[in-house]
Amino acid sequence: MTETITRRPIRSYVLRMGRMTPGQQRAFDQNWERWGLEAADGILDFDAVFGRAGPRVLEIGFGMGQSLVAMAAAAPDTNFVGIEVHRPGVGKLLHSMSEQGVNNIRAYCHDAVEILRDCISPGSLDTVQVFFPDPWHKKKHNKRRLIQPPLVAQIVTRLKPGGRLHLATDWEDYALQMMAVLTAEEGLSNLSGEGKFAPRPACRPLTKFERRGERLGHGVWDLVFQRD
Repeated sequence: MTETITRRPIRSYVLRMGRMTPGQQRAFDQNWERWGLEAADGILDFDAVFGRAGPRVLEIGFGMGQSLVAMAAAAPDTNFVGIEVHRPGVGKLLHSMSEQGVNNIRAYCHDAVEILRDCISPGSLDTVQVFFPDPWHKKKHNKRRLIQPPLVAQIVTRLKPGGRLHLATDWEDYALQMMAVLTAEEGLSNLSGEGKFAPRPACRPLTKFERRGERLGHGVWDLVFQRD
């Protein structure tokens, strides 16, 4: 009798069991029903969820949500969906939305790979953005990096023709890997020219983390590609 071995997929994250602050927990409890999305509900109907049509932006890994809330506040006619696996980050996002009166974000607390596969229709997104994903900087951990050919190929199918994929990182090695992966993906074109990084688009807010890095002389690399 042959035993079948099921290999666990390589994750780009490790779930941190950090506890929510009382404010984050309260925001989660009070606002999840209004702004939260469930993977089990299947394909997302953007117009129904937001109660209107509008440009659709998906952010993968929004962290504590500061930049996502800032972008949504600056573009009230755009419909933003954020994905984050860490509940304290989702709680902080919901707290910030409530505090700042931002209503044009909906959030998943789930694995982004599964959300893209099960909940996002092909050709439905105007923009996908991934800002400062975990660099997994040790060489033996590079395989855990989020930006890999299978994920990028899946993202491309979810973008509308002319839709954009915007990545940013402060690790040069990761930036070069991102450039190689995106350049090799059929159906994507670099809006800055072959092999070139983009200047930081005005729509991407500067975070405290990034400002600190700039003061210390750290680089930041943006990549903006378009689906053909």
